[in-house]
Amino acid sequence: MKRVALITGGGRGIGFGVAQALAAEGFDLVFSGVRPAEQVQEAIGALRARGGEVLYCQADVSDRDARRRMIDAVREKFGRLHVLVNNAGIAPPVRADLLDASEESYEQVMRTNLQGPYFLTQLAARWLVAQKKADAAFRGCIINVSSVSATMASVNRGEYCISKAGVSMATQLWAVRLGEFDLPVYEVRPGVTRTDMTAGVTEKYDKLIAQGLLVQARWGVPEDVGKAVVMLARGDLPYSTGQVIMVDGGLTVPRL
Repeated sequence: MKRVALITGGGRGIGFGVAQALAAEGFDLVFSGVRPAEQVQEAIGALRARGGEVLYCQADVSDRDARRRMIDAVREKFGRLHVLVNNAGIAPPVRADLLDASEESYEQVMRTNLQGPYFLTQLAARWLVAQKKADAAFRGCIINVSSVSATMASVNRGEYCISKAGVSMATQLWAVRLGEFDLPVYEVRPGVTRTDMTAGVTEKYDKLIAQGLLVQARWGVPEDVGKAVVMLARGDLPYSTGQVIMVDGGLTVPRL
């Protein structure tokens, strides 16, 4: 019986790269997004072509009822869950200076990027623990996709940075709480990655990369993050719960 992974925001960008990698690894998949199902048929087809079963859930992770419906849908379709990948996230609707940013933007970003994943993890973790108690051989884990913005300050999107710093602490908290059940929790921290979210700053980062911003002088791609997630989901780092896997091309390496 195949293992099952749930990827939030799995229909495009980093999430789709993660979903593709997990499908290639032999997982059955559930992925969520805010778009109607008819708009993600291409993604569904591409994932099914890799050989596994695929279920799409239209769900906004910031919505409490939507999170519960998503877990219920996984339970109804597969009856099991092994890996949760908290990937869904948004940028601020407007990149505003700290002196001007609105509370509405802060609340929207925090609900989607931090509060939603935190409580989705709670729902999934209860289920993972129950499965582990029922079968000592059960292998599960939780993987949070955050950002180098967890530690690198961007004063024109402070709410995004704070949300990702919160995800980093949430990773440690859940790692500690689930340690007694041998259910590891990890954080994957991408850097400058080519996705829909970064399309508006392509010219800016093309220039910065050419000027030496990164040790590895190229954009990251969703497949880079997918490879890191697969390594963790497969169980290659079983004794590293709570740890951060950097996928940033050396962006955060201190240099003189």
